[in-house]
Amino acid sequence: MNLKFGSTTFHLDLSPQRLAGIIEPAIALPSESPEEIVSMALDAWQATIATFSAGEKVVIVTSDVTRYTGSEIYLPLLVERLNRQGILDRDIEILIALGIHRKQTEHEHQKILGSLYKRVRVIDHDCDNPAELVVLGRTSNGIEVSVNRRAVEADRLILTGVIGFHYFAGFGGGRKSLLPGIASRQACMASHFALLNPQPGGGKNPLATTGNMEGNPVHQAMLEACAMAEPAFILNTVLSLDKRIIAAYAGHWRTAHEDGCRFYLERFSYPLQEKSDLVIVSCGGFPKDINLIQAHKSMEYASQALKDGGVMIMLAECRDGFGNDTFFNWFRHKQLDEFEAALRAHYEINGQTAYSTLQKAQRFKIILVSRFSEHQVLEMGMIPATSLADALDKAQGALPAAWRALVMPEGGSVLPVFMD
Repeated sequence: MNLKFGSTTFHLDLSPQRLAGIIEPAIALPSESPEEIVSMALDAWQATIATFSAGEKVVIVTSDVTRYTGSEIYLPLLVERLNRQGILDRDIEILIALGIHRKQTEHEHQKILGSLYKRVRVIDHDCDNPAELVVLGRTSNGIEVSVNRRAVEADRLILTGVIGFHYFAGFGGGRKSLLPGIASRQACMASHFALLNPQPGGGKNPLATTGNMEGNPVHQAMLEACAMAEPAFILNTVLSLDKRIIAAYAGHWRTAHEDGCRFYLERFSYPLQEKSDLVIVSCGGFPKDINLIQAHKSMEYASQALKDGGVMIMLAECRDGFGNDTFFNWFRHKQLDEFEAALRAHYEINGQTAYSTLQKAQRFKIILVSRFSEHQVLEMGMIPATSLADALDKAQGALPAAWRALVMPEGGSVLPVFMD
């Protein structure tokens, strides 16, 4: 078995006695083309699209290039439906849901819009420009919902994106296109901060976790914010491991998203009867392991399959380092209570990811195969290794004599679910 690492691979050869299982999603590719799948979803919501009228201003929100969605396929099909209703290209704007990410290049706009590039106006959301933001209200947990003015002032707002697991919002897609997608920096930060229990020292809310929306405080804040904006509808895709559209959901911004999340959970979760002594996880190679912030998703999912005190070997090249300049600085905090206090005092999304990384590094023995220096890996509470073979050697002393391993070749794409 070959496991991806950056643009190369490591070969893994485990005996049947050592191999407890291979954790992979169970996906049957549809016979329909991506265009047919999107068209069928839009057909199901055609009655609502038919209420759109010539002269109405329409804003379509879609993701930036860090989250591939299939937008170059679905945006032209969506705009075609609007054109049929008499809505001209000049009355349509594509708003890129950057959250707190950087602006996109012209080439990136072209990748996102496909054949619509230079036809329909495209604008990058700016979370730091007060003149471009409008306050809609406050959520029940006190978040001031300030979002892009264009979305609020449009006659019709359409949210688009991709459904997948999110390690503390439960799932991506749907309401997340609005908050944090087109919200102020303060609202973005506050929505993420909601994952911590209100009382100091309370740690992370256990319901703010991958694949769960029930009782999830982060999801709840996003729902309340989205309801204030009243989108006309959403169009969300589900992608295969090779980024092909395998399903699409159009409809009410809440119920269509929930339908898509159920579909995703059924196909991208893996039931476990028993957790393992050792989990060997690859992020799936470049670009999934481009930096540690991206690779953390695979670490989070792999931890669901591991016994307390067990060993994780993670293959994450991280050719672009940590993914943010402030990420590594958070590891000056070695104790979780001290780390949490610092995070509450000065919250950063990257700090939250660092906190989650340290939590797992202290709960398990994590051996990281990467481009980081030995010093950097040790500072993060993990054990450095130069190769898969080196990592297996280092794991031996921490494993029981009769150890068995679970292997995750695409760690960021499948969620082990322990059936206790």
